[in-house]
Amino acid sequence: MMSAALIVFLILFVAVTVLGFIAARWRQGDLSQLHEWGLGGRRFGTIVTWFLLGGDLYTAYTFVAVPALMFGAGAMGFFAVPYTILVYPILFAVYPRLWSVSRARGYITAADFVRGRFGNRTLALAVAATGILATMPYIALQLVGMEVVIAGLGIRGEAALFIAFAILAAYTYTSGLRAPAMIAVVKDLLIYITVLAAVIIIPAKLGGYSAIFASVEPDKLLLAKDGVRDFGSESAYVTLALGSALALFLYPHALTGVLSASSRNVIRRNAAILPAYSLALGLIALLGFMAIAAGVKSNPAYAAGFATYGNNYAVPALFLEMFPGWFVGVAFAAIAIGALVPAAIMSIATANLFTRNIYREYIAPDCAPERESQVAKIASLVVKLGALFFIVFLPQTYAIQLQLLGGIWIIQTLPAVLLGLYTRWLHPTALLTGWATGIVAGTAMAASLQFKGSIYTLHIFGFALPCYAALSALVLNLIVAVALSALFNALSNAPREDETAAADYH
Repeated sequence: MMSAALIVFLILFVAVTVLGFIAARWRQGDLSQLHEWGLGGRRFGTIVTWFLLGGDLYTAYTFVAVPALMFGAGAMGFFAVPYTILVYPILFAVYPRLWSVSRARGYITAADFVRGRFGNRTLALAVAATGILATMPYIALQLVGMEVVIAGLGIRGEAALFIAFAILAAYTYTSGLRAPAMIAVVKDLLIYITVLAAVIIIPAKLGGYSAIFASVEPDKLLLAKDGVRDFGSESAYVTLALGSALALFLYPHALTGVLSASSRNVIRRNAAILPAYSLALGLIALLGFMAIAAGVKSNPAYAAGFATYGNNYAVPALFLEMFPGWFVGVAFAAIAIGALVPAAIMSIATANLFTRNIYREYIAPDCAPERESQVAKIASLVVKLGALFFIVFLPQTYAIQLQLLGGIWIIQTLPAVLLGLYTRWLHPTALLTGWATGIVAGTAMAASLQFKGSIYTLHIFGFALPCYAALSALVLNLIVAVALSALFNALSNAPREDETAAADYH
């Protein structure tokens, strides 16, 4: 079985590697220009953007971690489904404005927009640095997902990861965003095939969905009740979904996917059809309950995997238990390729931020476009090495803990980026102060939880209100930004720089 799985896995992996290099000649453009290398020339239509955003947002770690959360914690893990439903109305309503102004002014990153809108390079630097810091551990977690399935194939150690990411680095450097866009098509098709097979075949083998749900402990089927006066886990569930939805498209990799679209209507159409992935995610989450019903954790054959990777090993163990070797190879390839696509986009997005908002802004303001693109390519390699460092030289929990902070940090850029699309009333110094307040408060909440979770309990008027720390910190950020903006605007009516015009947003 294992040899068949490994052969199929390697065939599919080699195929997408070839695609990654071929992508340099797909929709050819001058890859010495940053907008061509880092945004695919802004020429991706509805279908390519759908696959690109799907490959970007639904990652290998999602495929592994969401079922693992259902496997270990139960119903709370289902927050990922309403969160991905909430995010698309936001995408539809807000992000076409960002696309339009970015296209009109040649912006490549969110920090570019903030620099132009508010005329404040320090605020733009804060947005850029936040994006880079929030994304680095996210890339590392793609490695975690890949490492888990590679271990399921019986390959231990980091050598396979080094080889996989050397290949990733090579075709990302060569092809830019075109490589993950092309590979995303293959990745998503494999994911859908795997999910459909899993939700049909596994329940049939386990006696149907009624038998699966009957095997799950009752306290995992519903959100826990913490007390009569307390909001309990309901508020944790709701704020986790809402905060995650607000944060998702602030991540540099998600914005890169949006800005690579060929028109604002492409974004709107994708906001309407991307919920198909939410349906798939709901089915993926149920794999956690299927793993419980299959009894994989009590099977001695998988004891080593669970000992090393914890509940993250639930999905690999389930597929090894339920499918023949060749299909295990298909499923594991889908997950591994699902790590390469977002990791490539993330590294490109952070390279864009470093190049445009740190290197060009502070180090070489007069650099030629060719030099700018070359710096971005090198920066993308450095980012990948940094992610590999997390996995190889530090405990995996470090990357996971930092990724919790990632969501808390990135959402603090919302006032400058999203509210900035609609108003300049907010003062740049007030926005910077609010950002710093939110970063400090959110990090302190996570630290009080020893970085083992992101649900911080607020005590308000005698009520205990468990709340996603990112959302709590964002509220504090907004209060500070609004209050100080009112003060600063009252003290000075001097005009502030804004290189954008009203027509740019339409």
